[in-house]
Parts: sequence; C-alpha cells; structure tokens
Amino acid sequence: MNTGDVMGTGGSIVSFRKEVLSSVGKTVRKLMQQLGLKSPVRLKKYRSYRGNMGLAAENILQRQFKAEAPCEKWVTDITEFRAGGQKLYLSPILDLFNGEIVAWETACRPTEELVKRMLNKGLESLAEGEKPLLHSDQGWHYRIKSYQSALADRGLVQSMSRKGNCLDNAVMENFFGHLKEEMYYRRDYRSVEELENAVNEYITYWNQKRIKLSLGGLSPVEYRTEYQKARLTETVQVLGFSSFTPHPA
Repeated sequence: MNTGDVMGTGGSIVSFRKEVLSSVGKTVRKLMQQLGLKSPVRLKKYRSYRGNMGLAAENILQRQFKAEAPCEKWVTDITEFRAGGQKLYLSPILDLFNGEIVAWETACRPTEELVKRMLNKGLESLAEGEKPLLHSDQGWHYRIKSYQSALADRGLVQSMSRKGNCLDNAVMENFFGHLKEEMYYRRDYRSVEELENAVNEYITYWNQKRIKLSLGGLSPVEYRTEYQKARLTETVQVLGFSSFTPHPA
C-alpha cells in the first residue's frame, strides 16, 4: 500500500466522521428546540485591562488562598451578565477565610463608581484594627488613584495578579463559576432588573445557607459565627484565669 492510498483512506474516514457529527449536532439542536431547552453557553470573561493605567501592585497573595481569620485576605473582581438585551456587571469582595461575599455592587456599566461603592461597603464592614490584604487583577478600576488612596488611608495592603493570569485569583473565578452555573445558565431573565434581583438573592443564599465541605458542612456565615464564638470563649477563659488571685490559706 502506498502513501497515497493511506492518505486517501484517512481522508475518507475523517470526512465520514465530520458528516456523522454534523448530522448528530443538527438532530440534538432540533430536539432541544422542540423541548424548549437551551445550551449553557459560557459568556466570554469580562476583561478589565485597558493598558497602562498606573503602577501595578506586587502579587503579595502569591496564590496563598488560605486565611487563618476573617478579614485577613480579601479578593475581588468584576464579572459580566446579559439579560433583556442589556449587560449587568457584578463587583464583589470575597473573604478567603470562609468564602463569604462581604460586599458587592451591581450596575449596567463597569464604572469607577461601581467599584467605589463596593469598596466603601467592604471598608464599612471592618472592625477597628482589621486591615485585610485586598487582591485583584490589574484592571484599571484597581489602578486609579482614588481606589489606591482609599486602601492606603485605611491601612489595607493591595495585591495584584500577574497580567493575564486568572489563576492568581482562582478563588474569585471559582465563585463566579458556581454563581453562573447555579442561577444564570439555562435561565431566561427578561430584564436586567430581574437578573439583578436573582444575583442578590443568590449571594445571600451563598453566604447564609449554601454549605461547603471545606467548611465542615457549614455555610460561610455559620463558619464565621462558630469561629467568633470559639475566639470569644478563649478570650473569656484567658481573662478569667489571668484575673484570678488565690486567697491566702
């Protein structure tokens, strides 16, 4: 058998496979249309990088996604949705201690004001002395003076992913994946208002009710509450023993 025969046979097989796959694909699409089903097409990730917008912060987080206490390490990003011919953007802050969304904002445009409102909510949630590291990508929202000044004024340390490296912010990306799989894909939202309400409801559910095996079967809020109770108990015990003075025999 010569080389031409081999190439000819291989070409015929490839051609046959393409025809079969094409036929199957058309049949599946037709059945899905008849049943009113939609394919869960993933949206292209929102890209916030717009060239040089000032100095990028060092990647201090270095993919060390484990935190020993609440408000020790935060991550943030922006993701995009579509509904009713319009876009909706979500800007959240996630606490790496328990995966809780400590602050979030939505808007129809990915503006500076969107991130500013989110950041203000996050800062307002901090107790005295809490100064978490806040990690993001190198998007322009996080490189403008007002954002960086707000962090510096409160003593927060800024960290940024390497350019174009989404794995440096993998936990935030993972949250967006769960969010869209569980409340967005395969659903037909008629307006951005309806979608916005659904996003807000989901985040509340995520924080308060959605259990995680990594948290011992607790929700993020439950896990944080248990941690705070344990810390309070330890503090009371320490204060109790330290203030105890034995009476003379």
